Amino acid sequence: MDAKLIVGEVRLTPILVSDPPLLNTQGVHQPYTPRLVVEVVTRGGVSGLGETYGDGVYLDVARPLAEALPGRSVTDVNALFEPAPPPDADTDAGAGVGADTGVDASGLRGVRTAEKLRLSVVSAFETACLDALGRTLGLPVHALLGGKVRDEVEYSAYLFYKWAGTDAWGAALDPAGIVAQARRFDREYGFRSFKLKGGVFAPDREVATIRALAREFPGRPLRLDPNGAWSVETSLAVARELGDVLEYLEDPAIGIAAMAEIAARTDVPLATNMCVTTFEEIPEAFAEHAVRIVLCDHHYWGGLHRTRELAALCRTYGVGLSMHSNTHLGISLAAMTQVAATLPGLRHACDTHYPWQTEDVVTPRPVFREGRLRVSDAPGLGVEPDRGALAVLHRRWLEDDGGYRDRDDAAAIRTTHPNWTPNHW
Repeated sequence: MDAKLIVGEVRLTPILVSDPPLLNTQGVHQPYTPRLVVEVVTRGGVSGLGETYGDGVYLDVARPLAEALPGRSVTDVNALFEPAPPPDADTDAGAGVGADTGVDASGLRGVRTAEKLRLSVVSAFETACLDALGRTLGLPVHALLGGKVRDEVEYSAYLFYKWAGTDAWGAALDPAGIVAQARRFDREYGFRSFKLKGGVFAPDREVATIRALAREFPGRPLRLDPNGAWSVETSLAVARELGDVLEYLEDPAIGIAAMAEIAARTDVPLATNMCVTTFEEIPEAFAEHAVRIVLCDHHYWGGLHRTRELAALCRTYGVGLSMHSNTHLGISLAAMTQVAATLPGLRHACDTHYPWQTEDVVTPRPVFREGRLRVSDAPGLGVEPDRGALAVLHRRWLEDDGGYRDRDDAAAIRTTHPNWTPNHW
């Protein structure tokens, strides 16, 4: 085996990244959000980067995997699933991630389980290995995945109701505020489609917001995602109100059964990143015709190769494909773009939180032009680490005394509204 491809060292760097006060069904984003940067260094001296969630439970899974990886080849990504078995529910690493622990506030993807947690960690290691392999061979990651089918990847503006904060965006708590936010996304980044994070206010208020966007941007694709905050009947009422302007309605209610009932009673396409986030959930969801679009996410599904496996299944069953986003930095954005470039069935613009993030650990920052990112043909992911920025954000994590090492949107909103509870309509 070529010694240059053998892993010599794995570095785990947890960081805290500034985040604006964006509202969702689970509360509000904290001032800082935890992320984990994984760096795989080969014996040939080549480094590869990966990124995922940085909460403590993810770190507990990442550490034994990092210890087991040296001595293996960066080509052996299938073996990443072997060294770190899922944590038991009665261990520290498994605490709070059993079979049903409610909506995962760090990703809003349905219930958090130990297996989902493990896949999210493995995804960062797989990405880092592919980045190192591509850099060693002089090939972009998309070439390692079979080659790109597009030179640019389209992204969608991600609109949020938000409080005023220290960021430059200001508050957006009504239709006018969201329209102003969308104008800025259009002006500065050229996004052609818009997605509103809903489930924050009463449905009629969010319907009015979508209607205001439709008037401001006639003909543009619009999406609404209340993260399962609505009942079946509320979901159907909103679908009737907005059926003429929505590209799709994402996770209006929780669970495959509820989604299937809604889908059977409306022509509005339903999308999900909550009721279908594992391969085990696919047979029932597809058989029940619960969704017409699945939002892939390499963090959820266990990496870039498994994202392609998901895409193949969607293509086989005639289910559309889009791409979900979490509060990510440039490493994840590069990985998203590389794998998106290889998916022939990707017919919808991808989500991205990236314009909301003012800090990053790569240089230079990716630049959206007309709502698109150019697919890099440079070796690996095509991004370079900013060591100085990484050190600053890691130091913030080390010195944290505000309780931000674990994301908790509900706790964040209760600092202002102590009696707040999640809304359900």
